[in-house]
Amino acid sequence: MINFKLFLYICRHFNKLHVMGFNLKEILTATMVLFAVIDIIGSIPIIIELRNKVGHIQSEKASIVAIIIMVAFLFVGESILNLVGIDVNSFAIAGAIVILFLALEMILGITIFKDEQPETASVVPLAFPLIAGAGTMTSILSLKAEFETINIIIAIFINMIFVYSVLKLSRKIEHIIGKSGISVIRKIFGVVLLAIAVKLFTSNIKGLF
Repeated sequence: MINFKLFLYICRHFNKLHVMGFNLKEILTATMVLFAVIDIIGSIPIIIELRNKVGHIQSEKASIVAIIIMVAFLFVGESILNLVGIDVNSFAIAGAIVILFLALEMILGITIFKDEQPETASVVPLAFPLIAGAGTMTSILSLKAEFETINIIIAIFINMIFVYSVLKLSRKIEHIIGKSGISVIRKIFGVVLLAIAVKLFTSNIKGLF
């Protein structure tokens, strides 16, 4: 029989364990940031439109390519910045501003970033830029300035499991949640994203002085 007292104790104190950099709080925060930025729930109408146009969405391929793009950028993004003479703190502040505008889009229902609508349901519109777009890349490097790399990688994989599920079940999810439900979820995570943008800005602005 499972010792539930021991289980509850582990759950309560797991975020204090730092084995190889693992931190539950960082994983949860990074997961929420990426979930809000990727906004796969809000992208369901686009996904359905793509499916109707071409008849099939390459869910597995799009998810794998998106993971590769995000993890690769997590490791080489900072080197690219150093090559052009930009430090992580400066990039994190710029990222916080971008995240701020993304949050305003979600909360106010306006369009600030005017990307071209994808025309085919291939890897290009799904993996990039729909999933691993500019906002996601910016968020990843912004998170790297605050969190351990291993926690961000775990957050990426958690999000991609969810993204894959949404791609597979997009029609059913839209039918269950409805347009009003999707709108509510977007606004809730928009507020969360706004708060995170403020935190990223204030914590990294100190590093410039």
